[in-house]
Amino acid sequence: MQNFIFHNPTKLYFGQGQLENLQTELQGYGDNILLVYGGGSIKRNGLYDQVIDILKKENKNVSELSGVEPNPRVTTARKGIEICKEEKIDFILAVGGGSTIDCTKAIAAGATSNDDIWDIVTKKTTTTDALPFGTVLTLAATGSEMNNGSVITNWETNEKHGWGSPYTFPAFSILDPVFTKTVPKDQTVYGMVDIMSHALEHYFHHEANTLLQDRMVEGILQTMVETAPKLLEDPENEEYRATVLYNGTMALNGMVNMGYHGDWATHNLEHAVSAVHDIPHGGGLAILFPNWMEYAIDENVSRFKQLAVRVFDVDPNGKSDKEVGLEGIAKLRAFWNSIDAPSRLADYDISEDTLEEMADKTVIARPEFGNFKNLNRDDAIAIYKASL
Repeated sequence: MQNFIFHNPTKLYFGQGQLENLQTELQGYGDNILLVYGGGSIKRNGLYDQVIDILKKENKNVSELSGVEPNPRVTTARKGIEICKEEKIDFILAVGGGSTIDCTKAIAAGATSNDDIWDIVTKKTTTTDALPFGTVLTLAATGSEMNNGSVITNWETNEKHGWGSPYTFPAFSILDPVFTKTVPKDQTVYGMVDIMSHALEHYFHHEANTLLQDRMVEGILQTMVETAPKLLEDPENEEYRATVLYNGTMALNGMVNMGYHGDWATHNLEHAVSAVHDIPHGGGLAILFPNWMEYAIDENVSRFKQLAVRVFDVDPNGKSDKEVGLEGIAKLRAFWNSIDAPSRLADYDISEDTLEEMADKTVIARPEFGNFKNLNRDDAIAIYKASL
């Protein structure tokens, strides 16, 4: 493994009843709060009222930004930035899933900068500060509650980019599995695919001596394979929800990939698809990841064999390493199909008509992408065609 420095400053409150700690955490910040949330589900399930009651007890002046989209828009982030500057916001509280948190990170960075937030997202400029913010998580998926990463979409240019800053870690995050119980089934499925995809992105690398990291990533994948069907059969079960929620955080908080960099080409491929078609991120990953795996298997067949044997219990006897690896890929696809994840771009009415446009989006930042297997625009088209 490579030498590394690990630092994650986010304080995590995990488990039932942890919302009570919000009051204590807010005491460390100023009086002007921006509350950021999505489409209103937190009002329907009562979480909004609970949060507002706590804010009132602390005598906070509350501004609100609602309507954050599933693929958060730069235009929405700009609205939040404007509120922060006009109302002299001291602290931002994101209540929702990863999209709400990602948008909040953009708001926090843009609120302390004179640069447009899209220039920060596209790395034309950098931020040297951000407003402090915390989160109350309602969806197990992105891991954004305990990392500094964010993904923002520009619908005017049909671009979707991931970015991050040392200043965009949440100060704290509150994770109560009860808050995920009202998430619709399809969003629950997309979240579980996203969690597994983060683990898979870590897994495919060429670094030597990552024995412990491999086992940790495999543990996340095995736990999801075991728990996801149980949760879908018993969506009120808080133990299953806690397990999936914890896996989501661990899959992308930096702890399982110390000392190496994963691939991340599939995320780039999916960002291009949803930038053009605005599909759910987890749905796109479920379609693309197995096809990327088949495309990349010859890069390091033993890596795919190890995944197949350790996670999907493929029997290697009498088979070539590639046959074992391909069987593991097929088992991943079958598992995602079994939990009703989509498997073809056609499931979202995406045809060959926009393949060229999507491929163009994959190479906006650089002509090649992917750390395990370098891909270019032609490779993107090949994977998209296999995914139709």
